[in-house]
Amino acid sequence: MLWFFLIFSTLCWGIAEIFYKKGSLEKEKYSHLKTTVFVGILMGIYATVILFTQGVDLKAFPKNFLIYLPVSFCYIVSMTCSYFGVRFIEESISDPIENTSGAVVPILCAVFLHQMLEIPAIICIVVIAAGILCVGFFDWKGKTERRQKYGKKLAVWAIAMPFCYMLLDAVGTFLDIFYTDDVETTLLVNVTEENLEHTANCAYEFTFFLVAIGILIFLKIKGEKLFSLGGAEPIADGGAAVELTWYQKILNQKWKLLAALFETAGQATYLFALSEGTGIAAVILGAGTVITSLILARIFLKEKLSWLQYLFIGIILAGIIALALLGV
Repeated sequence: MLWFFLIFSTLCWGIAEIFYKKGSLEKEKYSHLKTTVFVGILMGIYATVILFTQGVDLKAFPKNFLIYLPVSFCYIVSMTCSYFGVRFIEESISDPIENTSGAVVPILCAVFLHQMLEIPAIICIVVIAAGILCVGFFDWKGKTERRQKYGKKLAVWAIAMPFCYMLLDAVGTFLDIFYTDDVETTLLVNVTEENLEHTANCAYEFTFFLVAIGILIFLKIKGEKLFSLGGAEPIADGGAAVELTWYQKILNQKWKLLAALFETAGQATYLFALSEGTGIAAVILGAGTVITSLILARIFLKEKLSWLQYLFIGIILAGIIALALLGV
């Protein structure tokens, strides 16, 4: 079952990346926030099921929820950054950059925990960093098109978002070490080997749910409806927006809903894989998700990068796999 869980998570998250891209409309101002809402609602539903079926200590959970907030904050903000960036840049570029967060964690451990990095690990990190820089450097056509289409400021913000995700996700993972690495040293209270990961995951997903509620309130204040396209709705001949039925409104956001569904499904099976304990998860999920999304982006989104970019994406993947296999 372990391999099934890991492979299923990899496929789910790779597919979710494609749906994120398809549901991220450039003209929909709050597209990234609406995606966050859908993901938060589904994660809240799933967390409720886990909370009452996986032996989580209900009395201690409110305290653990608060203790885990710094980790949840990093993960949720990083994902929202990703949803914003993918509105304007290719999935084939953003995903490899985002998934190099695993290479930043050993650096954080070395700086703040004074852990020594072996020479092979340092080489892998340098290779990954060089690959990232080269993917962006050889994106001549994409940079030119984005600046012409969105303006220089927005184009810069868009390409910065995958890097924001990478750094925030790395900080979240770094902090996660203190919470879930060992039941004897965890900061969470009243947890066991069996429910440690589930407790942390529920705290994260309920935080996501509360953030979704907060965003819904913000959208309400702005007069923005969750199932509208935010100015991207079809316009009738008279110049007025076409009035859509509830069914059509749901279809408007079908890609965001599907992305949220696959994101939550991947989170669920990954969690059960973690509960069985394995170091190979980083290899499969770090590289496998990128490979899956790259293949699907080429097939379904018709994204095509230069051969140099594909070459350096391959170098990034090789570095991620090597770093994970080294057990860093």
